[in-house]
Amino acid sequence: MSDEKLGKVAGNGLISRRHLLKVGASGAGLALSAGALGADQGLSFQIPTWSRQPGPGATAYGARSPFADDLQRLAAQPNPTYPGGGSSRSPLQHLQGTITPNSLHFERHHAGVPNIDPSQHMLVINGLVRQPLAFRYEDLLKYQMVSRIHFLECSGNSGALLRGEIGGSAQSLHGLVSCAEWTGIPLSTLLDEAGVLPEAAWVAAVGADAASMGRSIPLTKALDDVMVALYQNGEAVRPGQGYPMRLFCPGWEGNVSVKWLTQIKVTQEPAQFRDETSKYTDTLQNRSSYQFTFPMGTKSLITSPSGEMTLNQPGIYQITGIAWSGRGSIRQVEVSADGGKTWAEAAIQGHQLDRALTRFTIPWEWNGGDAILQSRATDSRGSIQPTRSDVIASRGTLSFYHNPCIQSWQVGPAGEVRNVYV
Repeated sequence: MSDEKLGKVAGNGLISRRHLLKVGASGAGLALSAGALGADQGLSFQIPTWSRQPGPGATAYGARSPFADDLQRLAAQPNPTYPGGGSSRSPLQHLQGTITPNSLHFERHHAGVPNIDPSQHMLVINGLVRQPLAFRYEDLLKYQMVSRIHFLECSGNSGALLRGEIGGSAQSLHGLVSCAEWTGIPLSTLLDEAGVLPEAAWVAAVGADAASMGRSIPLTKALDDVMVALYQNGEAVRPGQGYPMRLFCPGWEGNVSVKWLTQIKVTQEPAQFRDETSKYTDTLQNRSSYQFTFPMGTKSLITSPSGEMTLNQPGIYQITGIAWSGRGSIRQVEVSADGGKTWAEAAIQGHQLDRALTRFTIPWEWNGGDAILQSRATDSRGSIQPTRSDVIASRGTLSFYHNPCIQSWQVGPAGEVRNVYV
């Protein structure tokens, strides 16, 4: 029988979802007849303990099931030469949908998490403005707010692939990306009140952490879609995400969304903070460097099956993953099971929002042999996710920031999945 009749849409086992639904070939469920349940054979059906007695009542703050307690972020080990610095990565391979729970959203810190009393915190707007302003936390709560769903990605995410690191999981290699609903006040509202002077072209944002983390942002962006975020997924932003307030710059590298925001200074030129000169620049092979690579690239990642997972037996699996772009929405995701020789379009699961994570899925029949799984995203501007070799050819490997390259997962005969380079 031909691959077309079998519903195959690309090499090495990728299957049309429509065909799979038609034939009901997933094999994931266990069909039970009335006899199997004991209705006709006198078998007793045991009611489990949790169905025979009341459980605990409501709690003040919800907790997850103890049977799902292994779902955790991957936190960097403390470094005595970098006190408070480091990151914790989201467990992408264990998540579904597109919204990251607050407790599993990735974090990146430069001097630890300050314990800020909101009643003592102040946001100052000064510089090239008609009237400098100072806002207390309770002042900002009086403003009309907007809510938007956007991803946030550290510019160092996926940098391990440019360094050629061996092994790793979706979490350890790519876990510095998450997605949430952010609620806050458009920065343009506050800047309008202050009155930006005609010669202004940039804003310098500074955080209240011990590193005084600062980044420069073009005024055009600040007046467009940047917000002072007070809430994440409906609750006040947590300390690790910048409580009581943070800047949020949709689609741009994560560190410009300055946490624990305490100052916005309007300027003519970028401030040239430490973290926009010594870091977060893209050094090329000739040692020149690109500065201010703000928007994150078009990108996708297969999260299951993915590195450090194991397939138990040959059969049909649902390949699933996430895609995103800092310049628009995801228009299409393609998947390959033969290392990029052939591709099939995956189904989009849910919404295709602007600068937000998009979930994709496609059925795949693993025959027990070698396979190399890849995904490739195209965004609403027609930008196509590049291969690793394309990225290295264009910029070399001296810098590991802003890497959008295709991830390759190899499935071996024993079902083990690992990171490889093709």
